[in-house]
Amino acid sequence: MDKPKHTEPTLIDPYGRKLDYLRLSVTDRCNFRCYYCMPEEGVEFVPRKELLTYEELSYLTGIFCELGVRKVRITGGEPFVRKGIMGFLGKLSDIPQLQQITVTSNGTLGEEKMNELLRLGITNINISLDSLDKERFFEMTRRDKFEEVFDCILALLQKGFKVKLNCVLAEEKNIQDIIPFVELTKSYPLSVRFLEEMPFNGKGSFETPKWNYKAIFSYISGHYSEVEKLLDEKNSTSTNYRIKGYQGSFGIIPSYSRTFCGTCNRIRLSATGEMRTCLYGPPRANLRDVLREGADKERLIQTITDVVAKKEKDGFEAEKLQASTPKKSMTFLGG
Repeated sequence: MDKPKHTEPTLIDPYGRKLDYLRLSVTDRCNFRCYYCMPEEGVEFVPRKELLTYEELSYLTGIFCELGVRKVRITGGEPFVRKGIMGFLGKLSDIPQLQQITVTSNGTLGEEKMNELLRLGITNINISLDSLDKERFFEMTRRDKFEEVFDCILALLQKGFKVKLNCVLAEEKNIQDIIPFVELTKSYPLSVRFLEEMPFNGKGSFETPKWNYKAIFSYISGHYSEVEKLLDEKNSTSTNYRIKGYQGSFGIIPSYSRTFCGTCNRIRLSATGEMRTCLYGPPRANLRDVLREGADKERLIQTITDVVAKKEKDGFEAEKLQASTPKKSMTFLGG
């Protein structure tokens, strides 16, 4: 959804970056068990009473928008597993300052939800998809849902959604899917983004990825003679390209190398109220607790601005703040 621009106060961090993009997690639950996001078994989900209610989420989002946030991405877990999500999206769409709502999903939303998203003007959807091979898809997600997800992608495109596919790459997992994904952009007007693997698998162990952004680009450019560089959007985390003559495009996100931190415009709010200014850093405040303690709007604004004033220079500096603390799973953090 796109709305007219407003000129309200903005959140500026110590390095002059305007934070106008909120990544909002609405649940830590997911119907998949992707290996890089969470363990296959033994996942301890937070009790429902610890989740922000939709009313609390709407209220806090409204405050963020008054402070200059103009784009909200809904994440999880899997957002569409939370009951009542469509009504909540409807409430968000009524916030006057909010210019764009986007959603990240694993691709198991049905046609009814697609139609409702269109009615709300939410047309930008990111789908997490790590393989175009049914068996590898199962190995990576631990769920036999490939046809359902791929059919969802085709349906979204047919209905006019702007679709981005997020593919996390890893050695001995799905490297053989890189070129098939690029070839997918030949026939479909979508964007495939290849991500470096990140250390948020909930296991506490992680090795530096061999397939970093340089290796990914080298591999792709070795298969094609004409790779065209595209103009990247402002604050883009991906470096984007197109194979000459192809309908779609592909991008590479250095999510572990973190080369894009200098233009970061993101704030993160977890489903339990933890506010982060970096995915790699610790929570700087819990807005759920502040809100439930009876804080008024002014105190919430002060808490938010205090957190923004402490935003680190980059993801490496943020990571140092919790170097000895085991990293939580991505489903809890909100991707």
